[in-house]
Amino acid sequence: MSDNTQHSIELISFKICPFVQRSVIALKEKGVDFDVTYIDLSDPPAWFSEVSPLGKVPVLKVDDTVLFESAVISEFLDEVYPPQLHPASPLEKAHHRAWVEFGSDLIGTQFQMMMADNADDFAPRRDALEEGLSRLQGAMTGAGPFFGGAELALIDTAMAPIFMRLAIINQHRDLGVFSADSALGRWSDALLARDSVQSSVVPEFEALFVNFFRAKNSYALS
Repeated sequence: MSDNTQHSIELISFKICPFVQRSVIALKEKGVDFDVTYIDLSDPPAWFSEVSPLGKVPVLKVDDTVLFESAVISEFLDEVYPPQLHPASPLEKAHHRAWVEFGSDLIGTQFQMMMADNADDFAPRRDALEEGLSRLQGAMTGAGPFFGGAELALIDTAMAPIFMRLAIINQHRDLGVFSADSALGRWSDALLARDSVQSSVVPEFEALFVNFFRAKNSYALS
């Protein structure tokens, strides 16, 4: 597929999924026209198993070809649609890809923290999130505000969902996992100020997110 090829793009989404949000941010940064089909993962439509072998979102339908896994989708978008967000250097690109995978695990850590329904379970999960964020900060290069310096890269689109959720959680419980004047704080501010990030979720996202985890008796929101 060449950069000049026009494709029909459909994104299959669950409204509060951070992995879907990664794909949306990348699509918006590149100005790609796309349609979104929302599903309920707790009661998916019958056709979903046919397009998602792992039973997960996001799924990107490109004409008649189905792609799944957020990292794969982002890599495809970066290869086909300008501007290129990955670094040009093979080594720097590999470094970013490695930390994208770390970020995927960090999303899982954040989710597990939110699923804790008591203080004893919450505390070590909150600490694990803080440790992971600290390691992520240590991997940042350049003067910021983004992961690799002044310009937004594909890795930033992958990390933005973490920071958006932290901003919501901190309205209910001050996690204290990083300070506002730290590199992470400046990174978070820069990401959350971008139009692509702000418009990457539905208008009712915050309410949906909070209600989902309150229904799970999330200690973080108590």
